[in-house]
Amino acid sequence: MKELLILGIGNILQNDDGVGVYAAMFLETNYTFSPAISIINGGVEGINLLSVFMEYKEVLILDAIDIQDEAGSIYHLPAKELTNHKLNIATAHDIGVIECLNMLHLMDKEPPKTSILGIVPQSMAFHIGLSETLAQKFHLYIQTLLSILKERGIEVEKNAKTLSLEEIVEGFLKP
Repeated sequence: MKELLILGIGNILQNDDGVGVYAAMFLETNYTFSPAISIINGGVEGINLLSVFMEYKEVLILDAIDIQDEAGSIYHLPAKELTNHKLNIATAHDIGVIECLNMLHLMDKEPPKTSILGIVPQSMAFHIGLSETLAQKFHLYIQTLLSILKERGIEVEKNAKTLSLEEIVEGFLKP
């Protein structure tokens, strides 16, 4: 069984909902981790990620999170908090992730230790790229994630050649 998965989920066609996808690509492109960790762009796959959840001891989900708070606020929550009505699950991929964890219980399989690093969106409009608010908070979001990884004993090294958030977003626009 593999140790840790960083799973970016979201819909890049819906403005800030794509933040988890962009963050996963940003990490994969700009950093090296020791010991190595897996980083997957789960997009809007939802329940189709069930087999992925079965491969890991721990999953850290990156996503926009619908909490009544100021746009750009960052939360690191255990997955069980996603199921207790304190949060409003906004999109189909979020529901799919919860279903994956519930399905593992139904299959008598131990789900991975799962948490979400969420950021409150400003806009979920049909637009590729992040709102100005989330674009400004993106590096704080990444730094929060890197701190979580360091707390788990994972060494983080910035690569010599890096891409900006803007270049990551542009990469999704190219065929």
